[in-house]
Amino acid sequence: MSKAKKQSPGTIALNKKARFDYHIEEKFEAGIALTGWEVKSLRAGKCQLVDSYVLLKDDEAWLLGAHITPLKEASTHVIADPTRTRKLLLHRRELDKLIGKVNQSGHTCVPLALYWKGNKVKCEIALVRGKKDFDKRETEKERDWNRQKQRVVREHVKQ
Repeated sequence: MSKAKKQSPGTIALNKKARFDYHIEEKFEAGIALTGWEVKSLRAGKCQLVDSYVLLKDDEAWLLGAHITPLKEASTHVIADPTRTRKLLLHRRELDKLIGKVNQSGHTCVPLALYWKGNKVKCEIALVRGKKDFDKRETEKERDWNRQKQRVVREHVKQ
């Protein structure tokens, strides 16, 4: 089974690395401006958010580094750029809040997920602060401990 099939039916792509590398402070839902071949590729689950980020300039939000692989059948008549810059659609007050926080030291904005909401593609973006190395080790220890607890519970249920 492919990775896209293991996620929930509405989820297109997740950025798991962002959750490991950053402390998430606030989440926002943004629309995304796409072309036709990109939507077809997203329906096929051909998207990666690893190493992507949100750039805030000229009072607009842009998604950089997201890779949408073009389908051979859908992009025959267009020149497809898989990593093109895509505009994120946010309300003015959300943009102002993001720009204000990002201008403060230590904050940045990253995409966490792409998902379907009805027939629209939405991008979950987050205002984040970077983790230090000891925070990452702590997260890893916590994840291992949760796995160990799951094993113990599973063994206890079997008996």
